[in-house]
Amino acid sequence: MGCCATSSPGGAPVRLSADRLRPAPDNPAADACRRDLARDLLADLRCVDRQFKANEVAQRDAVAATGSTLSEVHGIAIVPSAKILGHVGDVTRFPTSNHFASYTATSPLDASSGNRNRHRLNTGGNRQLNSALHTIAVCQPSTRAREGSTTCAKSARARHQPKPARALKRCLANVIYRHIGKDQKRRAAMPT
Repeated sequence: MGCCATSSPGGAPVRLSADRLRPAPDNPAADACRRDLARDLLADLRCVDRQFKANEVAQRDAVAATGSTLSEVHGIAIVPSAKILGHVGDVTRFPTSNHFASYTATSPLDASSGNRNRHRLNTGGNRQLNSALHTIAVCQPSTRAREGSTTCAKSARARHQPKPARALKRCLANVIYRHIGKDQKRRAAMPT
């Protein structure tokens, strides 16, 4: 079969128009093949769905075991919370929230020259954490009631930043740093 095929593998003509449209010829072999493929794809989809649910349960258990309060920040569900906690580990390795922001690539880099005071986007840092912060930032503007989100949304607007999403991600990095730090101090103070 060359480049000018006149029918598809199922037997239906190629390049149909409304005038030339007619029912596809009966082809029991093609119908049986389509049914088998659909059955296999459905079995694969059910397997992936079971794996997804098991992974979500495992992540929920892992986050619950840490006693994290990250879920109090709007936009941080189980998956972003697990991702953040997994990548950050011990938050005390970051002396300040500025160091943490640098690690998450939410702090701008100085690109000043002469009298021009400029900053550019930080493309370094942990890109997985930056991606998680971006996902959370997308969810932030939709609420005004939860702690952290209102403060960050107001600060992003109040600074009149040319890129409010960057300011929001930076503010979220500060909120996350504080939450993880408080959680670790609370766990350290608990009797063993």
